[in-house]
Amino acid sequence: MRLLLLSNSRTPNGEYLPQAIAPARAMFAGRRRAVFVPYAGVTIDWDTYTQTVADALAPLAWDLVGLHTQHDPVAAVAQAEIIVVGGGNTFQLLKNCRAQGLLGPIAERVRSGAAGYMGWSAGANLACPTICSTNDMPIVDPGGFDALGLLPFQINPHYNNALPAGHQGETRNQRLAELLRARPDMRVIGLPEGDWLEVDTTGQIRLAGAFAAPWFTAGQQPLDCLPGQSLPPSV
Repeated sequence: MRLLLLSNSRTPNGEYLPQAIAPARAMFAGRRRAVFVPYAGVTIDWDTYTQTVADALAPLAWDLVGLHTQHDPVAAVAQAEIIVVGGGNTFQLLKNCRAQGLLGPIAERVRSGAAGYMGWSAGANLACPTICSTNDMPIVDPGGFDALGLLPFQINPHYNNALPAGHQGETRNQRLAELLRARPDMRVIGLPEGDWLEVDTTGQIRLAGAFAAPWFTAGQQPLDCLPGQSLPPSV
């Protein structure tokens, strides 16, 4: 498989996906036919979302089309060389993919190596075994939490454990501890903004970006993973 899973799309100065260009060019070299899955978009219409992504990824010279414009989405996935899944609301994304029967075809296409997979935020969550580590509100019922299962562990995108002064809610670490108490079989990487995961054809999973990322396992203290390190980390 070839996977590129980013924590976020926008940089602190508002640029859209500039951090994705170099790794995407290297990982998906020689591939051009791309479908964009805009189904996580809630407050943005899918045509606008698709055009925004196409503009941002223009340096890659991909032939990118919105999956929502295709008469037969399953057939479009079967012909794609790159499947791009945008951020937004993870529950909305999963519901739409499940309703259109896309989870199996996407997973099969990517696992076979016929298509690479690039996703950010909700799109990165969709690559996990479940969407249980999303930060999003459950605005719709997705009909179950199981997702693509392209990774053997969970991603928590936009990871930040900061607690604003005076705020009485839980930290992100506390929320993830709750998840692992309920689901001790899971493992989670907290992916800070500006970081991403790369999975190559050998199956190696590598952390990339500028920041250390915590690795969470039930009953243990988080373990910091460094950029360039392979996952899961040796403990």
